[in-house]
Amino acid sequence: MHYVSKERAEAEDVKKSASRPQQLSTFALTLYKHRARVDGKPVLVDFWDTAGQERFQSMHASYYHKAHACIMVFDVQRKVTYKNLSSWYKELREFRPEIPCVVVANKIDADMKVTQKNFNFARKFSLPFYFVSAADGTNVVKLFNDAIKLAVAYKQNSGDFMDEVMQELESFDLEKKSENSSDKEESFPEEKPPSA
Repeated sequence: MHYVSKERAEAEDVKKSASRPQQLSTFALTLYKHRARVDGKPVLVDFWDTAGQERFQSMHASYYHKAHACIMVFDVQRKVTYKNLSSWYKELREFRPEIPCVVVANKIDADMKVTQKNFNFARKFSLPFYFVSAADGTNVVKLFNDAIKLAVAYKQNSGDFMDEVMQELESFDLEKKSENSSDKEESFPEEKPPSA
C-alpha cells in the first residue's frame, strides 16, 4: 500500500511540474509541457494527449511530426481500445517508422487481476509494456521517465529518414518565406522625394 501512495504522490508531482494543459481544439488534443532530467541534463518535454482520436479512425500526419516517442494506451475495461492498437501502430509506423513506442494497460486499479493476463500485442512487436493506473498513480512515473529516456536516446542517435525529410521541408519552407519577404521589399522601393 505504501508503494501505491508513493507512486501517487510522485505522479502528482509530475502533474504539478507539467505546465497547465493547453487545449488545442483545432487539433483535438491537449498539450502538456514538462521539465525532466535525463542523465543529469535538463530536458523539456512536450506531451501531446490525443485521447479520443479513435473516433476519427486516423490522425492527421501533423500529429506525428517531430515525435521522438509514442505511448500507446488502452483501457483494460474497454476491449475495443486494445483491439485498436494494431491499426494505430500501423499508422504510427507509416509516419514515424523508427521512434520508440511503449504500450500501456491503463485502469488496473479497477481490477488488479488484469495484471495476470497476457497482452500479446506488445510482445508481438517487441515493445515495452506497462500496467498503470492513472487514478492511483501506479507505475505512472516509471512509465513517463522510461518514455522520456527512450525519446532522448532516440533523438540523440536518430538516423530516421523521416527526420531528415521533415528538416529539409522546414528549411525549404523557411528559405521560401525569406525569398518572399525579400521580393516584397524589392517590389515596394522607397519613395524618393520629388526633385526640384
